[in-house]
Amino acid sequence: MKKILTLFLVLLVLTIFNSISFASDEAATVAECIEMSKQAAEMILQDKDAALAEISKKNGKFVWKDSYVFAMDLKGKMLAHPMMPGLMKMKSLLSTPDKNPKEPKMLFVDFVVLAGTKGEGWVDYMWPKPGSTTPMIKETYIYRVPGTSIFVGAGIYR
Repeated sequence: MKKILTLFLVLLVLTIFNSISFASDEAATVAECIEMSKQAAEMILQDKDAALAEISKKNGKFVWKDSYVFAMDLKGKMLAHPMMPGLMKMKSLLSTPDKNPKEPKMLFVDFVVLAGTKGEGWVDYMWPKPGSTTPMIKETYIYRVPGTSIFVGAGIYR
């Protein structure tokens, strides 16, 4: 009986682990990135501090599949980032390049320019997926929170 119970528990743990691994392997969609960014923007308009705290949570509502929402201001300061909280300690990210070893791109400058001019759109660059250190092509939707100097973004990996 003990062997059967042990086997059952091992199978249960493996099943749970496999389902968690599968969920994280799912790719976010363009539509989800736009929708989650706009939801985050709406939350910022309602309660900025609560929204930034929620966006910063690694297991919060703005982290899904292989994507997440982050928030910045037009000066290049990261206000909330669930995967790399160290980015929030920097005064400005405007001089920080992407992870492309051949042709680094000033992605945060592109984010700020897009948010400050058009208010929304897409920026492509090289960035590692959560849980990886290998950079890959990422396309991020940038959306300026109406009436503020804050913008949010979420991206897909190619």
